[in-house]
Amino acid sequence: MLNRNAEALFWIGRYMERAENHARLIDVHYHLQGDEVTMGIDGNPENEAAEPYLKWARIVDALGSREDYEQQYDSYNERDVLFYTTLDRDNSNSLVSCVSHARGNLRTLREKVPSEMWDVTNAFYLWLREKQPDDLLRESPHLFFGKIKEWTALFQGVSQSVMPRENEWHFIECGRYLERSENTLRIIKAVGNAASGDGWNSASAYPYLQAVLRSVSGYQAFRRYYADGISVETIVEFVVLNSAFPRSLHFALHTLDDHMRHIELQDKQLRTAHERVIRQVGKVKADLACLEREDMVIDRGGTIVAHLLDACQQLGMAFAKTFFRMGEASA
Repeated sequence: MLNRNAEALFWIGRYMERAENHARLIDVHYHLQGDEVTMGIDGNPENEAAEPYLKWARIVDALGSREDYEQQYDSYNERDVLFYTTLDRDNSNSLVSCVSHARGNLRTLREKVPSEMWDVTNAFYLWLREKQPDDLLRESPHLFFGKIKEWTALFQGVSQSVMPRENEWHFIECGRYLERSENTLRIIKAVGNAASGDGWNSASAYPYLQAVLRSVSGYQAFRRYYADGISVETIVEFVVLNSAFPRSLHFALHTLDDHMRHIELQDKQLRTAHERVIRQVGKVKADLACLEREDMVIDRGGTIVAHLLDACQQLGMAFAKTFFRMGEASA
């Protein structure tokens, strides 16, 4: 398989996973604003008017796009933030851009992947590009983001059903689960920063703790394990360390490792580089295995989360340098 094909497959997995994650994150944080409007920050309704940044900037911060946003917009408001994160073609990290990038990569592989995957991705893009900012505000944003999640689930279902379990499949899944690892860590980081006062340990953190679970669609699964025991310790343990929940960091890293090991290579030099990447994945897994849930709770400065996020980003660069023609793929 050519390097450029491997790169395209890897980024198809990443971009489709990123689109789903953005929809989850924006939806949860968007509706979290409703709670703040009702009760105000710190329980004081007047603070809502005094802190407009906290109302909308959190969504942009959660996606890591604050600097780019502020270069284009003078203030944070509902219309601008929703447009920027979903339909702004000039934002390379918006929903429509992610789907467009996935579609562009898939177009180059139409003869090499099942046609059903192209049909779904193309239909998804055509549906999304017709949306206007006023559509999001006039209709329910929750329904819109729900539809995004349905489209990405359809793509995943089709790819799971029709793709042979060969290198092409494993490259897509490597991209998906590396992106998922980073996204889960970004959710924890963003929500941890949003909790005021003492961060995770403050009384005001409760709605943000729930937001972590809802961002990964893990609320019901969490209740099966912990019933009503919603606390910092249990939520962090579930989202980071649970081995059975498919959106946990533990599950994503172990699945990434499994797909990495199933990639078959003929070139001896490339196999050596491939083994180095596998060992690098193993190091991140080892770091995670050494963690106790109490370590995450006392990590008020986010040092552990930042370390794990940096390690995942280093994995992406190592993967690109090993397999892709030009050394490093662009996000």
